[in-house]
Amino acid sequence: MAEGQPWKNEGGEKEEEDEVDDIQYKHAKDAVLFMIDVNNSMLSPSPASDGKGSEDDSPLSASLKCAYELMTLRLISNPNDMMGVLLHGVDSKQIVYSESESTAQEADVCAHDCLLIDLCVPSARDVKKLKDISEDQEMLHKLNPVTNSKSIANTLFYTIGLFGTRAANFASRRLFVVTDNDEPHARDARLKVLAAQRAKDLFDLGVAIELFPVTKPGGGFDRAKFYNDVVYHDTSSDPAAPAPLSTGLPSSSNEEGNNLLSSLLTSVRSRMVPKRALFSNLPLELGPGMMISVKGYIIFKRQEPKKTSWVWFGGQEPQVAHSKSAKVADDTGHAVAKLEIRKAYKFGGEQISFSVDEITSIRNFGEPVIRVVGFKAINLDNLPIWANLKGATFLYPSEEDFVGSTRVFSALQQKMLNDAKIAIVWFIPRKNAVPQVAALVAAMDQVDEKSGHILPSGIWLVPLPFADDIRSNPDTPAVTSPDPLIDRTRTIVQQLQLPRGRYIPAKYPNPALQWHYRVLQAMALEDEAPTQPEDKTMPKYKQISKRAGALIREWGEELSKQHQNWEGKHGRATILPKRPIQASAPGRGEPVSKRAKPVQDDEVDDEQMSQLFQKNEVAKLTLAKLKAWLFAKGLSLNGKKADLVDRVESWFEAK
Repeated sequence: MAEGQPWKNEGGEKEEEDEVDDIQYKHAKDAVLFMIDVNNSMLSPSPASDGKGSEDDSPLSASLKCAYELMTLRLISNPNDMMGVLLHGVDSKQIVYSESESTAQEADVCAHDCLLIDLCVPSARDVKKLKDISEDQEMLHKLNPVTNSKSIANTLFYTIGLFGTRAANFASRRLFVVTDNDEPHARDARLKVLAAQRAKDLFDLGVAIELFPVTKPGGGFDRAKFYNDVVYHDTSSDPAAPAPLSTGLPSSSNEEGNNLLSSLLTSVRSRMVPKRALFSNLPLELGPGMMISVKGYIIFKRQEPKKTSWVWFGGQEPQVAHSKSAKVADDTGHAVAKLEIRKAYKFGGEQISFSVDEITSIRNFGEPVIRVVGFKAINLDNLPIWANLKGATFLYPSEEDFVGSTRVFSALQQKMLNDAKIAIVWFIPRKNAVPQVAALVAAMDQVDEKSGHILPSGIWLVPLPFADDIRSNPDTPAVTSPDPLIDRTRTIVQQLQLPRGRYIPAKYPNPALQWHYRVLQAMALEDEAPTQPEDKTMPKYKQISKRAGALIREWGEELSKQHQNWEGKHGRATILPKRPIQASAPGRGEPVSKRAKPVQDDEVDDEQMSQLFQKNEVAKLTLAKLKAWLFAKGLSLNGKKADLVDRVESWFEAK
């Protein structure tokens, strides 16, 4: 295997890994440069349409607004990423942001190009500038684009310098090309060959070119005329580079009521977050001596707001305060060096310590591998829906270590699809990682009519639980609904199905996350603060009432009727505990004698706890009993059950 792979331990102590972490995925930096072609058709307003939300923005204005929307999002969600905007085919002197300042970065910019926003970490001022220019329709309409002497080869050569100087060490570098001209050098074959060579130089540098075509009114966009020789769909050997992309996205247009800006945003957002490899060139062992190499990609990842940081305002400028931790001895309180301590586990009331080499040998279950154990029919018995412990990983073949991996991988995928089989595998993602049992599930291409290719064909790796991971089911009585109620429920469900009968994630942005971004954006840009979040997950009550309101009322009447029938047979049900009848009441006969408060069921006295400690059975107590005993002793109740057990045992050991 090639050296220096991400799944190999390069030395030093490695913390125990229960699962494949995604630290590298989250911290890899990304640099994106928008290259927007400026010509007469890009400056012409889009034809008006009767669709809802359609606008008459020109393709250039829609492209600038698209860049603005994504820049504001990345300014908060990815504050370390770079982004820039380059206009191709227009003189930089034609665009002025204010009376005293030229918008373009004129230094070292090639002729007939305008670097609107430099490739850098965008600031609030850059976002304001881009917003004002995108909304200044009067200035955009006055632009005089260059038609004869502009060369895409020169612009690509300039972008090579931009990426090489601004984002030299970035893991992902991409050039987003927005244009409606499918043959820019139709009359000059020399410029076409030169542009293809410059695109190859960008590819060798590790910069991926992404094309976002715009369809002209009444025409199409033919990639074969020029851009198939410029846009490379293969990826470099860098495991953190974007994953293989399929054929280009469909062209954005403003026909049939589609908003050009919305169409562009949908296309760009689908590629804005690069697909980075979680592990690279991992051997997939199909049998003794037969191995291929695969890469694993995170396709779906939950997005969360960035964590807050402590800021120190005591200096001239605010500075982020970084925390430091140190290990100290309990008896002396002095800090101890790393060489003076060892890892230990508690067993039988004693601390069992291990050296670094011993820990490594205990955790070692062999080299990283995906080893096929056998095949099973794909059904809910062999792969139940509850069996996955976490999100699946998308596997794709790699030719770097084993030539022919793509053919073998494709044959395996097709065979599993044709025979409706899944593979059970033994999965070790990297050294010192806990091995997992997983299922390999083959998948076909997923294509959407509007957004184009969603996922290429491949194989999903789904982690499965061990016997130790399965917990006993709660004791719940089986309740069977009557058939009339089931029939009415079935009718309601049929009337309230989602469009196309399936859930489409692209239609439902996270309302909490979007609200967080909108508030931060308004504060950073000094805009008016929003008053109400936009939540597309809210039910459309009027449509629900129109389609199923009468059915729901009939269902409620049927439920009440069936409940009355059940009470007539079983008696009135109650969830309140029955109070025991007292033998005698105060004021009537003999007074009730006072008794000592009995020990509650969730309380344990010191003698009982001491006996459990001597038998090493403290962990058998419930969480409520542990907390009740610790509360009586004035000890902390924070932490998991294992922490509470250790706190109880430490109390007895200190006596």
